[in-house]
Amino acid sequence: MAQFGFDNDIHSILKLDMPITNAPMARWQRKASSSMSTSCANTSALSPGKSGNRSLSLSKTPSKTPGKNGKTQCTPSKAGGDRFIPTRNNKQMDVASFLLSKENEPMDTNPSAATSENQKAWSVTLNGYDIEEAKILHLGGKPLNAPEGYQNNLKVLYSQIPTPVSTKKNRYIPSVPDRILDAPELRNDFYLNLLDWSSRNLLAVALHSNLYLWDATQGDIVLLMKMEQVEDYICSVSWIKEGNFLALGTSDCKVQLWDVENQKRLRSMSGHTARVGSLSWNNHILSSGSRSGHIHHHDVRVADHHIFTLSGHSQEVCGLEWSPDGRYLASGGNDNLVYVWPGVQEGSGQGSNAVHSFNEHQGAVKALAWCPWQPNILASGGGTSDRHIRIWNVTSGSCISALDTQSQVSSLKFAPNYKELVSGHGYAHDNVVIWKYPSLTKVAELNGHEGRVLNITMSPDCSTIATVAGDETVRLWKSFELDPVKKKAKERMVKSTSSSIHQSIR
Repeated sequence: MAQFGFDNDIHSILKLDMPITNAPMARWQRKASSSMSTSCANTSALSPGKSGNRSLSLSKTPSKTPGKNGKTQCTPSKAGGDRFIPTRNNKQMDVASFLLSKENEPMDTNPSAATSENQKAWSVTLNGYDIEEAKILHLGGKPLNAPEGYQNNLKVLYSQIPTPVSTKKNRYIPSVPDRILDAPELRNDFYLNLLDWSSRNLLAVALHSNLYLWDATQGDIVLLMKMEQVEDYICSVSWIKEGNFLALGTSDCKVQLWDVENQKRLRSMSGHTARVGSLSWNNHILSSGSRSGHIHHHDVRVADHHIFTLSGHSQEVCGLEWSPDGRYLASGGNDNLVYVWPGVQEGSGQGSNAVHSFNEHQGAVKALAWCPWQPNILASGGGTSDRHIRIWNVTSGSCISALDTQSQVSSLKFAPNYKELVSGHGYAHDNVVIWKYPSLTKVAELNGHEGRVLNITMSPDCSTIATVAGDETVRLWKSFELDPVKKKAKERMVKSTSSSIHQSIR
């Protein structure tokens, strides 16, 4: 019997189609059982006091291979993986929950005014804003303004006031002049200053030995004066700030002062030894620059008009400009130099030493302009050998920026309406260019002159510039007109300023 039992055991072992009862578990069975135990652990870990994120972060990541039981195993995301869990303010969540639940409630058809006011007051007190005006999603219309006095850090983002970028509009700059005036016998001389516009809207133009006035309001033309000698000519013109007196520099070394309203010459001031090619006013002080390189200060109120002489330039003074606040006088000469002189002190002859001397230009400096809204900023332009516009800070004496215009710079003017700089050019472009200040990026080019532009002057309202060129024409360009909103605001500001001045005088 024992032998028979042993044979049966051997026979059963050798059979390959029978299951092995005492062998270890197969690999797929081990994986199936481990995944089942992991899912049970995750389910038991989710409790009201603990978040699901913690259990997911502590669990092991099983293989992506599906098990034999037919169920696909899902891989939980790791902590810091691709799942985004937003962080919300508890106050915002409470308000959103309240609004969602409120939509399902029946509307009260007859709410009392007192109740609604109390609810609004409580809402503003608790939440900082009226909950009736709050929306979970605001898809249309303008954004809501933060209540007055409410310190909201996002007020700038949700303000109804549009940003400057969104309201920026490209203004239209005409490419053709608004008007063209003939200027026969105009001297085509780079070093002369033959054009100026008064505060009373009168345009003065010097045509050889004649001085003409053009009324920009009425359109009338008046011949103010004519030189006595045929060979003499007018070299420079300049209006006083009030617009009632006109100064003329002549080739016979004199400075004449005219009463325009009465068309009468008030006085003729001598002292220079060469032609007077540049003039500039500072209240009752008239400064004149001549070909000799000297600058004279005249007090037009007294008989002994000459105060003192500034000596710095070695060649002709072709550019002269007082700063808006009267603190500095800028002069440019044919010696490629720019001088900044101190203001005139009452009852003294001091101020003969220059504050600054700039020698960066490589050509004659005729174009000079002070910035109206930054009185310590001076712009200068060089001639054919230089062709640069340079911006100076006269307080520190440094050059802020420089721009190569590729053309002779004959005149410069600041346009305050849009904070721009206008330059007139001779060889080789013979045009007018508008630059954005202070970046000096080109805004527009005004072409039309058939000769080099000699002078630029600005209208009293700063909306129009007048240019005179060697082609014997004066062209008026309306390039700086304000839009109606800005114009009304500027007029209100001017009226308020004038009224305060009258009050102080009274």
